[in-house]
Amino acid sequence: MTGITPLVFIALLVIGVPIGLVLCLAAFAYILASGNAVLLESYPLKLFSSLDNFGLLAIPLFILIGEIMNGAGITTRLVRLAAAFIGAVRGGLAYVNLLANMFVASILGSATAQIAMMSQVMAPEMQRAGYDRAFAVGVTAFGGLLGPIIPPSIVFVVYAVLAQVAVRDMLIAGILPGLLMTGLFLGTVALMGLRYNYPRGERLSWGERGRALLRALPMLAIPAVIVGTILAGIASPTESAAIGALVATLIGLYYTRTLKLSDFPAILLRTGLNTALVLFLVAAAGVFSWVLIFGQVPQTAAIWIQDVATTPTAFMLLVLVMLLIVGTVIDGIPGLIMVVPILLPIATGIYGIDPLHFGVVVSINLILGLLTPPVGIGLYVAASVTNVSAFAVFRMALPFFLVACIALIVLALVPWFSLALL
Repeated sequence: MTGITPLVFIALLVIGVPIGLVLCLAAFAYILASGNAVLLESYPLKLFSSLDNFGLLAIPLFILIGEIMNGAGITTRLVRLAAAFIGAVRGGLAYVNLLANMFVASILGSATAQIAMMSQVMAPEMQRAGYDRAFAVGVTAFGGLLGPIIPPSIVFVVYAVLAQVAVRDMLIAGILPGLLMTGLFLGTVALMGLRYNYPRGERLSWGERGRALLRALPMLAIPAVIVGTILAGIASPTESAAIGALVATLIGLYYTRTLKLSDFPAILLRTGLNTALVLFLVAAAGVFSWVLIFGQVPQTAAIWIQDVATTPTAFMLLVLVMLLIVGTVIDGIPGLIMVVPILLPIATGIYGIDPLHFGVVVSINLILGLLTPPVGIGLYVAASVTNVSAFAVFRMALPFFLVACIALIVLALVPWFSLALL
């Protein structure tokens, strides 16, 4: 690529231009510098054609489910369900926090939204029970990382579109990694509970637990419908998301009765705005990837990486380090959009790595950037909604960060976790 392109990209990023515009303008700078009139004429066509993919229809529907869930009181009932069965053990509310995050993750699919919502629900409750406030916020924030891993996952949908793999397969590939991450986080709470002597919650009778389960059963129908119809091959991810949105609407209107028809204009507006943000990033990615390929960046990167990493294992470990660094500055979907066009052809073509396995590792690696300084959007979201220092949150949640890194290494070196259910 011409020298002006990386300069434009870095300059725009440093001054705080939104990443979607950075990608579009950097690609435009390359075209102007190259003097290729054909590329200039093809620019708007490429921008539009990047969105011409049926799999992207799942994104607004998953976002809609999250918005409906927020207005239907579903989150509170899921928290009560988790508390009924595990709240009485030492550090019970921390376990409840993570399990509730897992339940919500199977519905919401967005880490930032989940972190903001669950921080307001769980952090004050844990503080009242005697937990350190920064620890409570940190547990909630890292529990929010499960959102883009356990299906449905907007990040996995975007990767599937970029990598041209089946959205269904990509979502299924995230199930075991999400459960592994949840298990390791629960183990971390257990070890920290021994060190810090966390308080116990109230022990409920089996009758009370049964009633909590019955009250939450309709809410559990939402992830069951979404994941179940996909696994059974009854519906595509887009169709299952539509069914999930319908089930969530019926629960909010007729079961919890906290959702009103008058709420829907605002819900649909927020859904449209959030969808537009995601899809603009995808369109910008298409143009930027097109320019990268034209400028032979993947080919150049492949030569360098082959000199450094001689085996698939060495390549995956190199990718983990590179993306952890990238994730501290650019997180989630924007980071995915930037690195997949460069690294995926190398992973599959040179090292023979399965694209689904590679997608799980790359996606989780970049998602971890949500809670990694200096940027860490998820870290600042959790801190801002709870009025706690972002540094204090990260310091108290450092064990979870280290465990997440260990989980990433395991997932990178053991493809079974990503591919066993396929």
